Amino acid sequence: MARKININQRDKLVQLLPGYNCGICGYARCDEFAASLLRESSKLEKCRFMFQELFDENREKAETILKEEKIITPEEKIVGVLDGYEADFILKPLPGEHSCREVLYPFTREELKKGDIIRYRPLGCPIIHFGEILEENHGLITVHLVGPCHRVNPQVDFPFKDVGVCMVGGFHGIIEGKLPGVGETVRFLPYHCMMQKVHSGVVVQLEGRKAVIEGIDLKVWAPPIKG
Repeated sequence: MARKININQRDKLVQLLPGYNCGICGYARCDEFAASLLRESSKLEKCRFMFQELFDENREKAETILKEEKIITPEEKIVGVLDGYEADFILKPLPGEHSCREVLYPFTREELKKGDIIRYRPLGCPIIHFGEILEENHGLITVHLVGPCHRVNPQVDFPFKDVGVCMVGGFHGIIEGKLPGVGETVRFLPYHCMMQKVHSGVVVQLEGRKAVIEGIDLKVWAPPIKG
């Protein structure tokens, strides 16, 4: 049975949508897209314009309407396990990858290249990580994780290069939760983090829910959540 549309809410959504009737969302007109949102047959993310900075306020109002209609459920608080800080969102891996991408500043002089497996410890983190290099660019390396694994013999399971401590400069991933704006300082929880520790950083790029966050810090300047 099809969900009954609240006409008033549909009209409010139409006023908030860009009105370009571009068809990118899969519907010929914005009013059709608004009706599809209220029928739960489409998602707001299908309109790429709504996730541009120009439409931030409209998007928030549209999300409020969809929450009132119980199409978007209220978000639960995301709290880090280790220190009890509240995060704005969870950062999940890009499609088909094992973890969020990390951009690292390695302190080693050893030559590193795409495809290498490295063993490293992020500066400020007590846990050893294993990562596969996806890209090398002027000394910066982009990796996704293939462990932490307690492998100390390079010939066990796979060979790796031990590069020691690395500074984490950035994360690439998919946001699950409230979308921030570009330039905003955020608190986030990397989906793969074994300590479930909240990180902070600045959003420098946003495409839909795909985000690049830089200026990474394990210190979070906010009071912890009290139970």
